[in-house]
Amino acid sequence: MINAQDIKKGTCIRMDGKLYFCIDFLHVKPGKGNTFMRTKLKDVVNGYVLERRFNIGESLEDVRVERRPYQYLYLEGEDYIFMNQETFEQIPVSKELINGVDFMKEGEVVEVVSDASTETVLYADVPTKVVLTITYTEPGLKGDTATNTLKPATVETGATVRVPLFINEGEKIEVDTRDGSYLGRVK
Repeated sequence: MINAQDIKKGTCIRMDGKLYFCIDFLHVKPGKGNTFMRTKLKDVVNGYVLERRFNIGESLEDVRVERRPYQYLYLEGEDYIFMNQETFEQIPVSKELINGVDFMKEGEVVEVVSDASTETVLYADVPTKVVLTITYTEPGLKGDTATNTLKPATVETGATVRVPLFINEGEKIEVDTRDGSYLGRVK
């Protein structure tokens, strides 16, 4: 158990039978009345963000989480198989729990967050920026760089990314895995 005033960014708490991560907090001391904590909490399962107010001294159930690097090995049915980098233990993780799954390549190292008490996987995060090779895109025409027009391109993972007209097949690009946006060319 922790007190409400101990909540910081990244703290995981269990409330109403669900797990929440604190993404923002503010210690408020109004001119009249008691001090309280205003927090923004993100639901671990579905990603909803809610604002919640806690009185100072209020007890909350904290959850100890562990963040470990796991290497993505292969896809088996609906589950993605990951290997712990330290113990070489393999675990299955469902597609819904992986953030940025469309841009994940075999052999890539991701951060897996799990509940330390029950050893259940809460979610897995692919790195925010990944370098991918373009496998198919329409050829760009010479001189088509005057406007910021984008065209679809398929990358090696099978995902589609919108890229500028001058990008061609076989080039390596950097992609933001949070929203699938093109960040730049990699030499």
